[in-house]
Amino acid sequence: MKARVATAWLGGCSGCHMSLLDMDERLLELADQMQLVYSPIMDAKEFPANVDFTLVEGAVVNADNEKTLRQIRERTRILVSLGDCAVTGNVPSMRNLFTKESVLQRGYAENAEVNKGVPKEVPPLLANVRPLHSIVKVDLFVPGCPPSADVIHFTLTELLKGRMPELTSLTRFGK
Repeated sequence: MKARVATAWLGGCSGCHMSLLDMDERLLELADQMQLVYSPIMDAKEFPANVDFTLVEGAVVNADNEKTLRQIRERTRILVSLGDCAVTGNVPSMRNLFTKESVLQRGYAENAEVNKGVPKEVPPLLANVRPLHSIVKVDLFVPGCPPSADVIHFTLTELLKGRMPELTSLTRFGK
């Protein structure tokens, strides 16, 4: 039976998903061993139940991110914090130096040419940007900005073999 795998993108740049895609033909090799059940690179709308492992990139910046992360944790056996934003808050957490009101004012009023004002669709910002582990239990941390395709491939192959990958010699923050 194939492992049920998911990826998710919270508050970040999507660089980790770009590294995932940089695995190129190795993705096809992994496809024989896993079923991708949810990801921003596919058209799934609802996070499924009974996921073997989920790689989550990005920091938790708003209420929707927090709700999504909590649902992922409930429905995932192994949760992987992928990349420096997920692991530490990294660049998105620079917002923590300002109030959420001032950030919204700057982004949607001061810098806007038309339609000045915060759209109703913008989820409420959290008071502070937070790394995943400050909200839910994380089982594996994969640092890097972004982690290389080789590191992500190693992580996936080890998880598919039922092992927790040892990453200390392969990656570090910002690498």
